[in-house]
Amino acid sequence: MIELYQQQDLVITPPSLGISLRGTIQVPGDKSISHRALMLGAIAKGTTTIEGLLLGEDPLSTADCFRGMGVEISELNSEKVIIQGQGLDNLQEATSVLNAGNSGTTMRLMLGLLASATGKFFTVTGDESLRSRPMSRVIKPLTQMGAQIWGRQNDNLAPLAIRGQHLQAITYHSPVASAQVKSCILLAGLNVAGETKVVEPALSRDHSERMLKAFGAQIDSDLETLTVTITGQNQLTGQKVVVPGDISSAAFWLVGGAIISGSELLIKRVGVNPTRTGVLTILERMGAQITKENEQIIAGEPVADLRVRSSKLQSCRIEGDIIPSLIDEIPILAVAAVFAQGTTIIRDAAELRVKESDRLAVMARELNRLGAQITELPDGLEITGGTPLKGTNVDSYTDHRVAMSLAIAALGASQTTTIHGALAAAVSYPDFIDTLKNICT
Repeated sequence: MIELYQQQDLVITPPSLGISLRGTIQVPGDKSISHRALMLGAIAKGTTTIEGLLLGEDPLSTADCFRGMGVEISELNSEKVIIQGQGLDNLQEATSVLNAGNSGTTMRLMLGLLASATGKFFTVTGDESLRSRPMSRVIKPLTQMGAQIWGRQNDNLAPLAIRGQHLQAITYHSPVASAQVKSCILLAGLNVAGETKVVEPALSRDHSERMLKAFGAQIDSDLETLTVTITGQNQLTGQKVVVPGDISSAAFWLVGGAIISGSELLIKRVGVNPTRTGVLTILERMGAQITKENEQIIAGEPVADLRVRSSKLQSCRIEGDIIPSLIDEIPILAVAAVFAQGTTIIRDAAELRVKESDRLAVMARELNRLGAQITELPDGLEITGGTPLKGTNVDSYTDHRVAMSLAIAALGASQTTTIHGALAAAVSYPDFIDTLKNICT
């Protein structure tokens, strides 16, 4: 039995004979691509249409921010969104505070555009969670380019005030492999004379590079040196964007289908960009039966249907250069590790401590409440798998990925689990609970 209690808590009671997951699923549009399509459509000249846009709360925040700067964006829906782009130099000075809600992507990427809006003043804030998350990782390189940004705790926390400036091109050696950092600098570089370069320690997701090129930006990626170069002051032109299904959302069903006995799921039209498929690599390494079907390229992004069948999983190590390609999937991979035989080690994932919650601490604490054996490490987790789970009360800490990960774990518990704040899933997957109910047999 799966039900919502008082529209906030998700109660999962597996039947005595157990649950299996069966059916065909279409996951929401990719969140990263949805954000970027809205932003580039807003600053391009002409009309941009977006099909398959994610209707989660985070893209809604992005759209609202750009509407506040004078951009005409039609009502968001998954069929077609129309944007009348203003051009790179024509964002209007907002008359009120821009609110990024809970979306770190909105705030961090938008800062690159606002910092280069010469002579215009903006203030940006977010919800309580976002106001506690560090922004210095993007403010530091923007300041090196000549940006003027002020905020709390030595210009590290929102609310932030920005006065747009004529920025200078730089070569930035990023200390972390972060698509948000890289994308922020590239967006700032759009309005800068000369070449702006970002050098990463490992390859992060490349949705910004692909979409910038599609909109007409002069951009080059050197995979040997992990350097991305953008040549500024080229006008972008509106495009048609088709958003594939989000592999981060598909990951919950991939793990659920693998760990729950008797399951088989087909997940349609999932984006399988090579910079995002670390979760597939790790699950296959653990022994999950996952196959790709109907592979194709849609609007420059590789897409495939993914079929998963229940499997006997084995432990593995998750660390090093693969981490940037699965950073958002580590909470659900921790659930997979709980149901795998042996000890799984996750390292090099300290980035998770500054997400919507401290995901390392929260996942260790809440899964241990269910009966798992997890030791929290400074930059990861040590998970001893194979211990039966028993239902109890757990908390999502209003983190969408934690909420959905705990729901999948609860399917394999022997008693009732109540997940507090489960509606946080709506940030990236508004229909998650309904889909869960539909595929449980």
